[in-house]
Amino acid sequence: MGFEIRKKKKYVKTEEFVKKIKDIYEKVKIVLIQLQKEMKKYADKNKKKIVEYKMGDKVLLSTKDLIWQMRNRETKKLIEKFVRPYKIKKIISKNVVELELLVSMKIYLVINVSRIVIY
Repeated sequence: MGFEIRKKKKYVKTEEFVKKIKDIYEKVKIVLIQLQKEMKKYADKNKKKIVEYKMGDKVLLSTKDLIWQMRNRETKKLIEKFVRPYKIKKIISKNVVELELLVSMKIYLVINVSRIVIY
């Protein structure tokens, strides 16, 4: 044809650079996985055990957000942290239960598990 097709050259330096970057990436990936495992271990150390509630169990109700119903509003220090045992009427989900509460309490019967403690 009158001209020659150029031969493809191998870019040795570029290939070395790419290989070097891949090696560094793999080392960093391994270190990150180890760090994640270590962080998970320390995070799970303070994690509370999940309590499985059953129908008919007796639980104490927290007064944390019920202070407005109590008589002595000024003396928050003297109010009990938990109020008398109530029976679990129905389990709605892992986080929510329905209690058999007194009508005089005037609160919703469905309560989050974080507000109760096993009796």
